Amino acid sequence: MTGASSGIGAATARALAREGYAVVCAARRADRIAALAAEIDGTAVTCDVTSAESVAGLATAVGDSLHVLVNNAGGAFGFEPVEEADPEQWRQMYDVNVLGLLRVTQALLPALRASGDGLIVNLGSTAGRIAYEGGAGYTAAKHGTQVVTETLRLELVGEPIRISEIAPGMVRTDEFSLIRFGGDQAKADAVYAGVAEPLVAEDIADAIAWIATRPSHVNIDEMVLKPRAQAAQHKVHRE
Repeated sequence: MTGASSGIGAATARALAREGYAVVCAARRADRIAALAAEIDGTAVTCDVTSAESVAGLATAVGDSLHVLVNNAGGAFGFEPVEEADPEQWRQMYDVNVLGLLRVTQALLPALRASGDGLIVNLGSTAGRIAYEGGAGYTAAKHGTQVVTETLRLELVGEPIRISEIAPGMVRTDEFSLIRFGGDQAKADAVYAGVAEPLVAEDIADAIAWIATRPSHVNIDEMVLKPRAQAAQHKVHRE
């Protein structure tokens, strides 16, 4: 799985390992995935999904057969309105959330086919279903994730590969909002201010593990998860 060095990725690697999977932990930060792989008896592969050469190395490390691919690498950068948005940040978001997913999926499809019972789980977002102020670049990228997932399901129908998308709402992790706001801890904390129980990484990992353990004829097309306090992207109960 990609993006395994922290947050949802690390939690999912642990959840899949508990289900008996031999997990390949892929991410850019070698020290973190090495520690995670040692913890769960997995394999660490340093990989940047925005690099075709790096993704080719991941495919080599995975080998000839793969049962589950979790395309988790992603991210949001910036929160400016369209009028003030940085096109470079938009390019980075598209590169990791859409093109990164494309590169990894292309590279690992042969191994998924060879397994005879493959599953692709793409990490989308509720941002891939609705627009909100300041989020145009990220919502555009996550709409891309959703559409690529839907298209894959159409193109691969009849093959022994299932295609799922997980679309979380508010998930409090150590890094997502902090990265989005350029390291501004106050702004990152404000996202969750007054929300008593946002989702956490383990909630999403639990859902992915559930999808991965369904019978092979059962395809979970999409799963949208939000905390009870979040009725919609713009409607959140804060205490």
